[in-house]
Amino acid sequence: MDIGVFLPIANNGWFVSKTAPQYKPTFELNRRIVESAERHGLDFALSMVKLRGFGGETEFWDYALESFTLMAGLAAATERIKLFASTPVLALSPALAARMAVTIDSIAPGRFGINIVSGWQKAEYQQLDVWPGDEHYGRRYDYASEYVTILRELLETGRSSFQGDFFHFDDCQLQPLPSAPIPLVGAGQSRRGIEFCAQHGDFNFVNINGVNQPTSFAPLAERVTAAGVEAQRDIGVYVLVAIIAAETDEEAWARWRHIQGGVDVKALEGIGSQMSLDTVHRNQDTSSVKRALEVVEDTSSSVCGLLIGSYQSVASMLDEVAAVEGTAGIMVVFDDFLDGLDTFGKHIQPLMTCRADR
Repeated sequence: MDIGVFLPIANNGWFVSKTAPQYKPTFELNRRIVESAERHGLDFALSMVKLRGFGGETEFWDYALESFTLMAGLAAATERIKLFASTPVLALSPALAARMAVTIDSIAPGRFGINIVSGWQKAEYQQLDVWPGDEHYGRRYDYASEYVTILRELLETGRSSFQGDFFHFDDCQLQPLPSAPIPLVGAGQSRRGIEFCAQHGDFNFVNINGVNQPTSFAPLAERVTAAGVEAQRDIGVYVLVAIIAAETDEEAWARWRHIQGGVDVKALEGIGSQMSLDTVHRNQDTSSVKRALEVVEDTSSSVCGLLIGSYQSVASMLDEVAAVEGTAGIMVVFDDFLDGLDTFGKHIQPLMTCRADR
């Protein structure tokens, strides 16, 4: 079972709270995190791309680094761990993304992959003058499909003359080629998003729901697996979880209650207002948009599902996650990443049956 870390490329990570640890994103912080992850035997690190935040008292995600350049720096600072950068398909040409990927592969041969971001936050791209209009909500996976087709052609053959609805390439060339295949991942949870990942990705990231519901994503994992079968491709499920752990359950829950006490409602409303613009995917049962809107309504201060408890409790719940059919890996986040990763490596991972081989 692979374990990875979702790097805090934007301020305050995944906890939208005034009483959670407050920090700005820096290369130094992310370097220390990924070095700790490598030291504790984690398998990969992934950085998202975020071009505009959501404000509020915490200025949530208003401060953010750029994904490819960050991962290039981290590639030079590591030796073993796999690294995934995120490409904003509306803002970065697939030809340039391919060349950047080859460059990072030359720094860390065989250790680089790309996360495909189809672009759901209108304000993020409108400020860059690259928002194609609100019809993008309904066509974003069609756009991303053409994007990935070109990306794979360049990375695998060095050439693309793709002609589609969105892209028109005329003998685009790429040399050198990467030293090894570059895996592509996505996070589609709507019907169309799952279909896209099954047809074009190698892994699909999903979330657990709520608090201490480690198998809540099982129906979604089943749909991802079924979509892969239909597409005649083997698609692994990577599960995103936030961890708050301490020596005892009581200590862990006290820590969570402290974070909850400072929830930044304005920032959560900012997230919800942007997501509510996507009327195409909002009402689909498996949609991450629907999940995020429910988070706002609950004034939860975490933007992903949580596992809270003692080291043993969290280890047992992570084993439950791993046991769900189709699960290929788990990606973890923490309120305090440096402390959280060290705690995970020393006290939680050794108790996990699914990591016994590590």
